[in-house]
Amino acid sequence: MAKIVSLINMKGGVGKSTLTVNLAWHFAAYRNWLKKVLVVDLDPQFNASQYLLGVEGYKQIIDEGRPTVWDIFEAHTKIPGAKVRTVDPKDTVKNVTTIQGGGRLDLIPSRLELALTLKTSGTKERLLEPALKKLDGKYDLILIDCAPTESILSTAAYLSSDYILVPVKPDYLSTIGLPLLINSIEEFKQEYPTYKVDLAGIIFNATTDYSPEESISKREVKELAKKYNWYVFKTELAYSRSYNVTVPCICPRIL
Repeated sequence: MAKIVSLINMKGGVGKSTLTVNLAWHFAAYRNWLKKVLVVDLDPQFNASQYLLGVEGYKQIIDEGRPTVWDIFEAHTKIPGAKVRTVDPKDTVKNVTTIQGGGRLDLIPSRLELALTLKTSGTKERLLEPALKKLDGKYDLILIDCAPTESILSTAAYLSSDYILVPVKPDYLSTIGLPLLINSIEEFKQEYPTYKVDLAGIIFNATTDYSPEESISKREVKELAKKYNWYVFKTELAYSRSYNVTVPCICPRIL
């Protein structure tokens, strides 16, 4: 069965999409792994989709009207005078690349209309989990890139995931999203007591060793993590202008 990991932080700008994409490439293409990986873009801003497909490749999917993750959430929406729409999860998957030796990287893209799902929630948060289960046997790892807000999309991610991975950019506002995330997880556990999702850990992302701001920020994050018994990865991901970075420090803890 595939391990499903959601990358989430209630603060934006911490590099969730960038880390999701680089993790996906690492697991799919790195010679010691060569896994079959699926990225699920669960952010209406669709950054991960554009990272993986390029601007033109992503535009082509939208122009052709190919189904996206939005169609999964709207599969049972009733439109007056029209049939209930259905979507096969397999039709939402777009292959990004196939690696010689067995690696594979696929994507379920997002689109801007996903934001409209939040306006008519109903029980839509339960639709992602069964859709991914239909794809489960095809992949070793499924990575979900989450939006930086508390909504039915974050609930859908929790319901679908085995682990949560929390990227944190060590800056002045680094701890803002963590208390919100703690509350979000606790509320989820209360509402869905039969579901179990573990925290894989906190990873410091886009570090520059800028002193003293970064050291103060890291200390505050570690103190908060210690209070809730959250693991903090010892290896940090340095800021880079390059598209791809190596992230082996996270791999053994997920797979």
